[in-house]
Amino acid sequence: MSPASANAHGSRPTRLRVSQGVMEQSLIHYVKPVYPEDIQKQGDVTVWFWIDTDGTVEKVTAVDGDPILAQAATEAVKQWRYTPYLLNGEPVEVETKAVVSFGK
Repeated sequence: MSPASANAHGSRPTRLRVSQGVMEQSLIHYVKPVYPEDIQKQGDVTVWFWIDTDGTVEKVTAVDGDPILAQAATEAVKQWRYTPYLLNGEPVEVETKAVVSFGK
């Protein structure tokens, strides 16, 4: 885990970069992506996103994968919810990634 940004005084990070594995343990509401029915593609889509201090997902961006599947993946991830991530007992924003798999 490393600070992604710091506040104006540089004393406390406002957003941390946290590994996918750590954040998977904090996932409390998972929405499965809706597979585009008219598309017969398979594969993985990697998305980067922020988790706000209340556990909601913000600013989802697909960084790898088929563009058609990427749209379905980002729409699903936007609906995920996490337990707020705490640093010294205070909630902080988190930057992380997830790999969304599409397969038959």
